[in-house]
Amino acid sequence: MLPYGRQSVGADEIEAVAAVLRGDWLTTGPAVSEFESRLSTVAGGVSAVSVTSGTAALHTAYAAAGVGPGDEVVCSPLTFVATASTAAMLGATVVFADVEPDTALLDPDAAKAAVTGRTRVISAVDYAGHPADYAALRSVADAAGALLLDDAAHSIGATHRGAPIGSLADLTTFSFFPTKNLTTAEGGAVATPHADLARRAARFRTIGLVREPAEFRITDQGGWHQEVHEFGLNYRLPDVLCAIGIVQLRRLPAFLARRAELADRYRRLLSDVDGLVLPAQRPDVTPAWHLFPVRVLDGRRREIYDGMRAAGIGVQVNYVPVYWHPVFADAGYRRGQCPNAEAYYAQQLSLPMFPGLTDAEQDMVVDRLRTLLSRGTR
Repeated sequence: MLPYGRQSVGADEIEAVAAVLRGDWLTTGPAVSEFESRLSTVAGGVSAVSVTSGTAALHTAYAAAGVGPGDEVVCSPLTFVATASTAAMLGATVVFADVEPDTALLDPDAAKAAVTGRTRVISAVDYAGHPADYAALRSVADAAGALLLDDAAHSIGATHRGAPIGSLADLTTFSFFPTKNLTTAEGGAVATPHADLARRAARFRTIGLVREPAEFRITDQGGWHQEVHEFGLNYRLPDVLCAIGIVQLRRLPAFLARRAELADRYRRLLSDVDGLVLPAQRPDVTPAWHLFPVRVLDGRRREIYDGMRAAGIGVQVNYVPVYWHPVFADAGYRRGQCPNAEAYYAQQLSLPMFPGLTDAEQDMVVDRLRTLLSRGTR
């Protein structure tokens, strides 16, 4: 089965892991600091805190923002469930705001209509690697007195108006799952330009431990002492995985260039296909193209999905609207509240997109898709 996404790991990553295994630090060591420093550079010079997954990054970011019971988080519904569930697990109420019908990105006007006096965070998602409209969303967040979060699981290395992803929001979360634009096997990170949020994120991912004597509340202990003022979790990304990430960050420009080539090829090869809508791209962004999401018209998405899979081509659907999940439905959320997101989901199909995808494999994807669509509605 040709997958829709696949990691690119080579001899350099293997040697980097072996070097850590031969050394003294498997975790909490120098590879963690180096990875975070290199990630900071990619994210525009902001602080970077590595964690164990993209989900952990979201949980950590919301905790750093002080999200809790009584707060509201305005969120796009067209995303992986963790963008919303991690806020809900902290006790917040998630308020879903609709997306733009062509980009599937959080609509700033819908976000503005959704905010209340209890809104603490507005969470945008860089769907498919295309940055959201952070200029407009920043205005909405500032007017509401809320923090702006960028779920950048798809978009590391992308830019909006020339500024790198990571520097545009108060909190940015990354995912380094194998299908993402770079991988640490499992992993993620929180990036922020705010020192206080970076400190809170770093403590939360380290069980909430306070090690600075000047902040101790118990002052009669010895040099071994550490204490916890707020609960946290063990979300530390170990050196052995950060070593992979260090190499992957060096390779990121090549990964992104190949993804851009593949996106351009898909556009050329599919531009004349009836019954298909290609993804939109705003002129002021450089996407990272984690996904290449097409829309299949005339109610044929399921048919085309099944046909592609039967041919050994691992297309995917990204994503079911979050509030459709039974855990949200059981909490009273109902279908129909974000019609643009639901309409987009009904047509969406992600084609294979990863740096190792060859032109011949891409041609096979295109040929099969053309054949299936040319057969007409069954």
